[in-house]
Amino acid sequence: MIVSVVSMPEGIVTRTHVSEARERLAASRFLIVDIELPEEAPPDEQPVAHQLGLEAEDLAWLGREGEAVRAEFLGESAGFVVPVVEAGQVAHIHAFVTERYLVTVHRGPVEPIGSLAARLPHERPSDTVATLFLLLEEALETFRHSAVQALLEVEDLEDEMFRQRRPQQVYRLARLRRRAALLHHSLLPYLEATDETLTRRMMSGSFPEERQRLARSYQRAARSVLTDIASLQDASRRAFVSYSSLVSGEQNGVINRLAIVSTIFLPLTFLTGFFGMNFTYMTNELESTTVFWLLAVGLQAIVLFIALYVLHRTRLWRKLRDDSPDDL
Repeated sequence: MIVSVVSMPEGIVTRTHVSEARERLAASRFLIVDIELPEEAPPDEQPVAHQLGLEAEDLAWLGREGEAVRAEFLGESAGFVVPVVEAGQVAHIHAFVTERYLVTVHRGPVEPIGSLAARLPHERPSDTVATLFLLLEEALETFRHSAVQALLEVEDLEDEMFRQRRPQQVYRLARLRRRAALLHHSLLPYLEATDETLTRRMMSGSFPEERQRLARSYQRAARSVLTDIASLQDASRRAFVSYSSLVSGEQNGVINRLAIVSTIFLPLTFLTGFFGMNFTYMTNELESTTVFWLLAVGLQAIVLFIALYVLHRTRLWRKLRDDSPDDL
């Protein structure tokens, strides 16, 4: 367990022991405590709330592995389980805030905590609630960054497909589409919970105007991130449609070539079958070598010449050449 204490409003971060953090929580008027737990929970792990001296039945979820998203007010305090994107996976930050302190708990290092610590000396939030909204915005930013990065990858992949189509592109598209679904399904339930909670608090007369402004700003940012994720989903679907169109175009080109070749050889097949019939006239009249070459070879050469001439005059040959796979 790594315990970091941030003295406010200076924003000075110090590493300490959980017992000292517990004492400072009881005495300080404005304090931030961050606890980094091991990624694998040990079997004898004690509840974080108990170690910090936060004795309350409602805090059993704090730091517990596998907790679902949460956004609720607990009287004079509030509890959040915030999803964040870390190394392509969705992790969660547990946050408990009162008027005097903000406690964050997470398993393994997460980027929003470091970004928040870097912003504190410059932002200098007025209280713990303002600090909480900074943390929530940093968590949203991880979703925005992941969605925008994936969107650029989809667009680059789509351009690459039109230059040269490869089967591996379908696998890459499927991974990007799965990332879009992961972002959407991870963020939407959390935003629905926070929106309901914040709206209910803003409707009460006890919610200060400054905090209402922070809440509205956060809700606007949340809608913007959802729009970015929706754009990623639309782009991935469009890329799949583009790939299918390219495959269909290549298949149509192959079918057209086969049809033209079949058309060319159809008269030749007819002539071969006709003169191959075992009738008396055929066997008696075509014994001469000259007649054989004139009918068997001459007619087929004439038919082939006529077919190629028709192809050239109708520009089908040029169209087939322009639709070759090297040009797709």
